[in-house]
Amino acid sequence: MASDFISLVTVMSEMAAGHEVDSFLKQAGLGLDMAGLLMGMAVMSLLMGDGATYARLQASALRRQQYYRLRRGPAPPAMRLLALMGPGDLSDNTPLEFMLEGSDVELTLLYLAPDLPLPARLPEHDACMVAIAPAEGEQPLLVAAAGLLRGTDKPVFNRPERIALLLRDRVSDALQGIAGLAVPRVARVARALLDEIAAGRRGLADMLGAGDFPVIVRPLVSHTGQGLARIADRAELLDYLATRSEPDFFVAPFIDYAGADGQYRKYRIALIGGRPQLCHMAISSHWMVHYVNAGMADSAAKRAEEAAAMAGFDSDFAPRHAGVWRAMTARLGLDYAVMDCAELADGSLLLFELDNVCIVHAMDNPAVYPYKRPHMAGVFAAFRTMLAEPPIAAA
Repeated sequence: MASDFISLVTVMSEMAAGHEVDSFLKQAGLGLDMAGLLMGMAVMSLLMGDGATYARLQASALRRQQYYRLRRGPAPPAMRLLALMGPGDLSDNTPLEFMLEGSDVELTLLYLAPDLPLPARLPEHDACMVAIAPAEGEQPLLVAAAGLLRGTDKPVFNRPERIALLLRDRVSDALQGIAGLAVPRVARVARALLDEIAAGRRGLADMLGAGDFPVIVRPLVSHTGQGLARIADRAELLDYLATRSEPDFFVAPFIDYAGADGQYRKYRIALIGGRPQLCHMAISSHWMVHYVNAGMADSAAKRAEEAAAMAGFDSDFAPRHAGVWRAMTARLGLDYAVMDCAELADGSLLLFELDNVCIVHAMDNPAVYPYKRPHMAGVFAAFRTMLAEPPIAAA
């Protein structure tokens, strides 16, 4: 039997609404068992920026219970969705809590981990979705998930063998040659080779096959731009390596995507059942664009441009790139994936990254972003519609 717990999105919603969180948590915690309380405490640690405590509390909860049910309203659910999860934080699993906020879906989370036993059978469910990230360390979990799913006759969204294709170098290989889509070739490179290149004893062709500086370098395990750098020459590569201890890296050519005004625009687009949904557009003077540091909250002009992009996405941007969406969906075979991309001067899309765990939410302050919540309601409705359709891999 699953343990109830207070989800991250529930707490964030209460905070965003200006409600007294302490009293809410006291009331919401009534009736929770020890595993559910530990998971709730882990959530609060994450919100306070204490990742180490979050991991410790989550591990303690998972030793007691592997099934968790997100609390919802008193009405019976219209659908019971089972999500297969891996241990970790928001960057390690599809953020289903955000996607199903306020929906009629009851979400049960089953956590898999190398040190946890696999259940003999799956609990009752109407559909299942694999939420595990395609990270290097998660590949054994995807194999375990595939084995478990052989015991269900219910629809399965995002089959684990398809998620395994989303490692940076694999997805780069899989999407080469699509008309209208620029995908820089990503190489997995050992530190020893980078050391040789920095010292001038080897050339870039030895890892990329061709090309020249600048290049993008990041460790194999890198979230939210951690360790990501644009390297202009051998000297910068030498300096970069002096700051990193990782044994392996991803390297790709850097493609300048600045607009005519010198600004960089990054689109986050969810492919939901093969159909594109714009989740945000960030505008920055820096090539490494993250919504949280792009200054969107401080610029009415940037927010107006994002609002216009959202309003016109279905009639302009999405149909202009219809061939790209079709080709990507056909090659990846995924029901849900999120891409960060830019539009180049020639009208093609430049892919930065694509996975199943990028954050998609409606938590921004509605007083600052009044256009966001109504738009994201449409994104979440598209996700709910997808759950009622046959999975792509089964079509």
